[in-house]
Amino acid sequence: MGIDGGGLAAEVARGYEAHQRRLVKMIAPLDQAQLDLAAAPHLWSVRTLACHIVAARAGWMHSWMGEGSAEFGAMTDWDEDEALATRSAAEIVRGLEESFAVIKSGLERWSRYDLAEEFVRPTPNAAGERPKRSRQWIIWHLVEHDVHHGGEISFSLGMHGVPGLDL
Repeated sequence: MGIDGGGLAAEVARGYEAHQRRLVKMIAPLDQAQLDLAAAPHLWSVRTLACHIVAARAGWMHSWMGEGSAEFGAMTDWDEDEALATRSAAEIVRGLEESFAVIKSGLERWSRYDLAEEFVRPTPNAAGERPKRSRQWIIWHLVEHDVHHGGEISFSLGMHGVPGLDL
């Protein structure tokens, strides 16, 4: 049935899926050297940014809301694990596709009432707090997070003459 069976929420979900397709299209053709490009030496590389998108999706969807498999949950470390330095474009695309499949599954399953359900942070933050966030807040945060870091990737690639997001 989806978020509300149609209307604005369904349009937002379709827009998020279109952005996902653009991310995959941008990352898929990159070689190892292009994945190592960054806007500046002190900023994250394209590879780290893309892996961070996957890790954030897994963190919010699996760690906070319990969505997806244990294998999906293991992706929460993708922006910090030992494999980060050598992860290929094909592996990153697989991570983007698998993580978005979990999001899409939820968007297709949840009602507008499900969006109000609150989840408690699984571990304390730096201030020792465990805040609550609604499912709606989490999904919106993932959308803005993907758009923000997708733009950083596109900018970093464009600075080096490599095509970025195809808007």
